[in-house]
Amino acid sequence: MPDVTTRAEPDAPPRLAAYTTLRLGGPARRLVRAGSADAVVDAVRTADAGGEPLLVLGGGSNLVVSDDGVAGTTVLVASTGVRKEHAGDGQVLLTVEAGEDWDAVVAGTLADGLTGLECLSGIPGRAGAVPVQNVGAYGVEIAELLVDVDLYDRRAGTVREHVPAAELGLAYRHSALKGRDDAVVLRIRLALDAGTRSKPVRYPELARTLGVAEGASAPAHEVRDAVLALRRSKGMVLDPDDHDTWSAGSFFTNPVMPVEAAPDVDMPRYPAADGHVKLSAAWLISQAGFRRGHPGPGGRVSLSGRHSLALTNRGTGSTEDLLALAREVRDGVRGAFGIELAPEPVFVGCRL
Repeated sequence: MPDVTTRAEPDAPPRLAAYTTLRLGGPARRLVRAGSADAVVDAVRTADAGGEPLLVLGGGSNLVVSDDGVAGTTVLVASTGVRKEHAGDGQVLLTVEAGEDWDAVVAGTLADGLTGLECLSGIPGRAGAVPVQNVGAYGVEIAELLVDVDLYDRRAGTVREHVPAAELGLAYRHSALKGRDDAVVLRIRLALDAGTRSKPVRYPELARTLGVAEGASAPAHEVRDAVLALRRSKGMVLDPDDHDTWSAGSFFTNPVMPVEAAPDVDMPRYPAADGHVKLSAAWLISQAGFRRGHPGPGGRVSLSGRHSLALTNRGTGSTEDLLALAREVRDGVRGAFGIELAPEPVFVGCRL
């Protein structure tokens, strides 16, 4: 298969709904499938040289695309390849091309006797998006494991290799790469441990599921199985036959604010850095009156029946339907608690 495949059909342009986990999004005027890092760079350079609008698309798992679609060029990152290097002290450096399916990468590390990623099992999307969002779940963030990344700098027109993780501004569900389009991730490097035991299990729900104390370790494959089971129970593992999984994952981030600014209400709260506290967005949503399964316009979209943080397409929804539901939830929480929930996905051609 060639590294680059271009599809541009004015009479029947491909709809981006086929490339997002929400199954929402209008047509792409020109879709380029780039099967290698060099092909990604060439496609982006070509679009930039022509002055075209550009969307770089991975797994579409954290994306809300307008019903009107995308003008210009959409580059589908489909580069693959995983390479391991022994780094000493029982560690292995894993280099992953940006187009690799993330959960397949996690499964592959465990099969190869490497640990560290097991708590990040079941997360949809491609490896290149992981540092952009500083993906995290069940007590682990990619910031703890990321060594560096290779980027294409669109402004300079050059590839920057081995950009240290420390330069990426990694924070809770955020990085310096998020919300900007001048840098394209080509590959990532992770430091993993050789072995079969997980790192300390820090997330209470996961520890209870495993039957271990918080801070204890467990067989890494058991941790993965438990994480997948928990995610499935919340509709957070993709299933084409289950509309509860037709989502962009958690739609709102957990608010982080100074302790003194948090509402004087008995609610779940967790210590955060620098005198801040993290609140539960799911709790705020449910207590503001939005229960699981709460419908949006015409019932075409709804909150997940299993997780109030997920906004789902019930099969006939539109992006505008989804945004209307998101606004209803955001405004309801603001009215009830005075807290403005921040969306987690990236918006293309639309806004909340």
